[in-house]
Amino acid sequence: MRIKRTYLILLGCFFGFLGLAQEREYKGNPDESLLTARELAFNGKHAIAQDTLNLVLTKYPNYNDVRNLLASTYSWDGDYDEARKQFNKITSIDKKNKETWIAAIKNEIYAKEYYIALGLANKAIRYIKDDDQLTALRTEILKHTPGSIETLSEKPDENTGKSILEEKVYKNSIAISNSYDVFDKAYDPMIYSSLEYKRATKIGSIIPRINFSNRFQTNGIQYELDAYPKFSKKIYAYTNYAFSDAPTFPNHRVGAELYANLPKSIEISAGVRYLDFKTTQANIITGSLGMYRGNYYISARPYISLNKDKPVGVSGTILGRKYLKDGENYFGVMAGYGYSADLRQLRDGDELLAETILYVESQQLNLEYQFSGKKQPHLYKANLGLTRQELAYDAGNFYWAVSAGFTYYMKF
Repeated sequence: MRIKRTYLILLGCFFGFLGLAQEREYKGNPDESLLTARELAFNGKHAIAQDTLNLVLTKYPNYNDVRNLLASTYSWDGDYDEARKQFNKITSIDKKNKETWIAAIKNEIYAKEYYIALGLANKAIRYIKDDDQLTALRTEILKHTPGSIETLSEKPDENTGKSILEEKVYKNSIAISNSYDVFDKAYDPMIYSSLEYKRATKIGSIIPRINFSNRFQTNGIQYELDAYPKFSKKIYAYTNYAFSDAPTFPNHRVGAELYANLPKSIEISAGVRYLDFKTTQANIITGSLGMYRGNYYISARPYISLNKDKPVGVSGTILGRKYLKDGENYFGVMAGYGYSADLRQLRDGDELLAETILYVESQQLNLEYQFSGKKQPHLYKANLGLTRQELAYDAGNFYWAVSAGFTYYMKF
C-alpha cells in the first residue's frame, strides 16, 4: 500500500512537470516580446528580460535580434562566458551583422580578453570591409606597443556606463632581474642581474639599464640604453647602445631595427647589430616576421653574422606566446639554434673567447611566464631554459646548461 502511494506521488509530480512545461511553451508575438524585453533590460531588469528572451528563443532560435539582446544583458551582468556563447551563435550564421560584432568585441574588452577582442575585430573587418566604426575599435585595441595592450580612455558605453578600456595608464616602471646558469661540465655557475627604468613618452619608450654579471670568477658591469621611437601608428623603431670595459661584455654594442605593422595582424622588421670586442668586431643582420591570431602570437627571427676572415654564421629563433587575460599576461616558448643574442662568452683555458660564441653550435629551449597581481599593476616574469652548446675549445664536444631567472616590474 505504501509503495502504491509513493508511485502515485511520483506519477503526479511527473504530470505536474509536463503541465508546467506546457505552460512555459511560448505562444506570444516575438516582436512585441522583444520590445518589452528591451525596455526591461534598459531599465536594469536584466533577469526578467533574460527570462522573456530565452522563452522566445525556444520557438524562434534563429531570431538574431532576440539573441543579440540576450547576449548583451549577460555581458552587462559580467557573465562574459555566456555572452560569448550567444554572440558566437549569431556570428557563425550571420557574418555581416555589424551590431553583433561590435557588441561581441566590447564583451571581450570588458572581460579584459584583449587578444580575443583583437581576433574578433579582425574577423569582423574581413566580413564587413571598410567600416569606420570597426576599424576605429580595432585601432584603439592596437593603439600602443605591438604585442602589449596598453590602457586607454574612452567615453562610457551608453548601456552600461563602463569605459571600453578604463584602467589607469602607468608611464613609468622599474624592473629588477636575476638569473642563474649551471653547467654539467667545464664551467662554474654564472650569475646575471640587471636594473632598468622605463619611461613612456609621446614619441616612444626610453629604457636605461645597468647589467651585472659574474662569469669565470670575473665581475663585469655594462651600461645600456634602449629607445623605441614611434614614427606613426604602424611604424616604430628599436635602437640600442651599450658600453662596458669588462672582459665579459663587448666594449660597445649598437643595435637598430625598424618595425612595421601590416594588415591581417602581421608585423615585420629588419635591422642590424654591431659588437665591438677588444680584438675583433662582429656585424650581424637580423629581422623578424610575427603574426597575431586570436590569443596567440608567433614570430621567427634569423641572425646572419658577416665578419672579415670568418665564415658566415647563420642562426635563428622561433617564439610562440599565448596571451591570457591581457597583453601583459602570457605564457611563451622560444626555441633557438646557433648564435645566442645573449652573448654569454666562453673561455679557452685562460683566454676569454668573446667572439667565438658567434660560431659554436648551440641549441636552446626557453619557457617564460609573465603575470600580474590581482590588486596591483606590477608584473612578475619567470624564465626556465635548457641549452646544449659546443665547447669553444673542443669542437664536437657539447655541454648542457640549465638557466632560471625571475624579473619584477614595478609600475608607477
